[in-house]
Amino acid sequence: MPYWGKIVGAIIGMAIFKLPGLILGLIVGHMFDINYARDFSRQGGFARFFSNKESIQRQAVFFHALFSSLGHICKADGHVTPAEIKVASKLMDDMRLSGELKKEAQQAFREGKARDFPLQDMLQTFRQQAHGRRDILQVFLEILIAAAFADGKVTQAEVNVLSKVAASLGFSQADLQFLIATFEAGQRFRQGAGFGGGANRGRQEQYQHAYSSQNALKDAYKILGASESDDDKSIKRAYKKLMAQHHPDKLAAKGLPEQAIEMANQRTQEIQSAYELIKEKRGF
Repeated sequence: MPYWGKIVGAIIGMAIFKLPGLILGLIVGHMFDINYARDFSRQGGFARFFSNKESIQRQAVFFHALFSSLGHICKADGHVTPAEIKVASKLMDDMRLSGELKKEAQQAFREGKARDFPLQDMLQTFRQQAHGRRDILQVFLEILIAAAFADGKVTQAEVNVLSKVAASLGFSQADLQFLIATFEAGQRFRQGAGFGGGANRGRQEQYQHAYSSQNALKDAYKILGASESDDDKSIKRAYKKLMAQHHPDKLAAKGLPEQAIEMANQRTQEIQSAYELIKEKRGF
């Protein structure tokens, strides 16, 4: 249960009415904390799905922030398309959400679509719960970027919301543009390398034919945030830094919900594949 209400109430009460005020402040603050907890439960009651009591609130805030932000992004241009709803559903499936947990994600998505949804306040709460850990916040932002691009197009209005999300989490516009460019390079790299297939196999093969090895190498450098002019030592350093940022075990230890770990795994595989290609071409 939150306790800030009791602390603030006690301080204010003590300052105004001394000891009687302290007691009164504790009572009023306690009532505030109870109501806050109930309100949060109504908003995104993910908390009841986690057994580790120490991480309950942090993980609940993560999911509520993620899907409400996605809802706000999808609604940015005035309406939510069937393709965008499909994107949200796919993200829930990719994160293996089912039953009541999936219903809570859907509810958070609906809340985020409201025009007056307090996006920045909600993200500030998430940032505090994540203790400002940049790697966790970056994975969060990367998931939203991938989801925003999943329907094949991103409007300027959606980019504007992503900019607000990034700023609220402590990322600059340059950081956001870098992450978007990295994602786009990774998307081309995955398609060109033949990841996927199935119903789109024919189109995939056509894309692979047009995607030259030189294109793949350029995108591999972008995925690592490096350039062809960098020396081998710099390339290795960039690779190790990215792997450390996205290592599933480290992210789990810092509080990333296990349902989101799979997203980090995919990014790790992409980084590894890009690095292997660069190693092969450079011969180190």
